Amino acid sequence: MDFHELQKTRIADLRTMAKEKCPDVTGLIGLRKDELVDLLAERLHIERPHRHVVPGLGKRAIKAEIRRLKATRLDALASGDREALHTTRQAIHRRKRKLRRLASLG
Repeated sequence: MDFHELQKTRIADLRTMAKEKCPDVTGLIGLRKDELVDLLAERLHIERPHRHVVPGLGKRAIKAEIRRLKATRLDALASGDREALHTTRQAIHRRKRKLRRLASLG
C-alpha cells in the first residue's frame, strides 16, 4: 500500500486499520482523516511523496497583483474602456486560478 492509496481509503477503514496496526494509540475516533493517514503512514513506514514546489510563486505576491489589477479594472470601468476592462478581468481570472492551483499543490 502506498500513500496515495491511504488517502483514497474511507475514514472508517482507516480507523479499523489504525486499531489493528496501532493498538497503543488512544483517541482514534477524534482524529481527522489527514491525521489518521499521517499516523498510519508513519507506523507502516510509507513515505509521504514530496510536494511539487513551483519556484517564484508566492501567495502574497499573487494576491497583491490581484489587488493592483482590481484597481486597474475600476479605472477602466470608470473611463468606459471596454478593451482594457476585458483584458484586466481576464488577468484577474488567471491569477485567481493560479492561486487555486497553488493551494491544491500545498
